[in-house]
Amino acid sequence: MGTYPFERSALLVTASILTLLTPIRFSSAVPITNDPNGFETIPWGSILAEMGTFTKIDDAGRLQSYELIGQIPLLGAIPVDSLRFTTFEKKLGRVTVRYSGQASHAKILTYLELKYGPLDHTPGQIAAGPNRVYSWHGLYTEVTLRFESGLERGIIFFESRTLPEKLNDENSATAF
Repeated sequence: MGTYPFERSALLVTASILTLLTPIRFSSAVPITNDPNGFETIPWGSILAEMGTFTKIDDAGRLQSYELIGQIPLLGAIPVDSLRFTTFEKKLGRVTVRYSGQASHAKILTYLELKYGPLDHTPGQIAAGPNRVYSWHGLYTEVTLRFESGLERGIIFFESRTLPEKLNDENSATAF
């Protein structure tokens, strides 16, 4: 019993150090009230190979990657560095957006909050630090944004929450 205060102090110091060393700060996930069940106007499960606006850039068997043909990559009306569409067994399941710059980050964050729901701006709920992660979860769609402020680059994953389950139901070893 005599060492309890020391053990408690050591535990608090250890917890404090680990908290300071944690490189990524997560914000709370925001529920999507009006889940779009897809990306922009393209529903999850769409077969991109049948659309004339996409070109295949990578083929890894059950996974294929596509980009838009002859279009500047945009998220809404915001220019981004790249948009990559990934299909699983030919069905759209993920869109990856890459962007750079603090100004683009601010515009994209505003766009995502308007489209998927506002983040909780209560002190302590918004991510701070060099790496920030924000997420929105719906019944069919999950959106995760990661921004590295030191490098001023961001990546966003728009993913189907149901397509991977279907692939896993088929005992797929490469669903994600």
